[in-house]
Amino acid sequence: MGTPYQRVLLKLSGEALMGDLSYGIDPTIVDNIAEEITEVTNSGVQVAVVVGGGNIFRGIKGAASGMDRATADYIGMIATVMNAMTLQDSLERKGVATRVQSAIEMQEVAEPYIRRRAIRHLEKGRVVIFGAGSGNPFFTTDTTAALRAAEINAEVVFKATKVDGVYDSDPKTNPNARRYQSLTYSHVLEKDLRVMDGTAIALCKDNSIPIMVFSLAEKGNICRALMGEPIGTLVGGSCEVS
Repeated sequence: MGTPYQRVLLKLSGEALMGDLSYGIDPTIVDNIAEEITEVTNSGVQVAVVVGGGNIFRGIKGAASGMDRATADYIGMIATVMNAMTLQDSLERKGVATRVQSAIEMQEVAEPYIRRRAIRHLEKGRVVIFGAGSGNPFFTTDTTAALRAAEINAEVVFKATKVDGVYDSDPKTNPNARRYQSLTYSHVLEKDLRVMDGTAIALCKDNSIPIMVFSLAEKGNICRALMGEPIGTLVGGSCEVS
């Protein structure tokens, strides 16, 4: 199976691991994701993953309920490590060597994030899962994905979501909403399309890292996206609608 990529970064939201549950982790969903990452890794693609923690705890919601924002964000970072360890377990049961690197020191369960070590793991064919966000409050895991992609010289960021791309309006409320095949970074920022937060988009723009937004709902889409099939919406090209 040919692939146009050598090294990629996959961004998974915490909600993606939740499936149809209202809270927590759906083992079947995690296993399906691990199966697809395994297939891509076995084809020779170096895969790094950034996971969110919204299925367990979201810092902004905690802050909205009266909690100190920085404290809430740190709790959310810890939640991402729980998700990272869960995905690691599923991958390793499939025979894929995996390392979790945490931006917050948790030496008993994860390596500290060290850029050169992460790159070396990838070169050896190991999947590297980045947990604890960037290690700083007030920054999203989307921004972490853009930051880590730049640091490890990833060719593209794949953002797996619950929708099949980026639309010009909400497809849930507007049946005539049109899906973009491709978008410029500037258009995303100007129209506030919420592909990722503004900091993440700006980071990718400054470092010329394209972002592919695609749906996780259809089984096999991770493989299709990472193997170069034109699914979803590509941010970093011209503006085209389907």
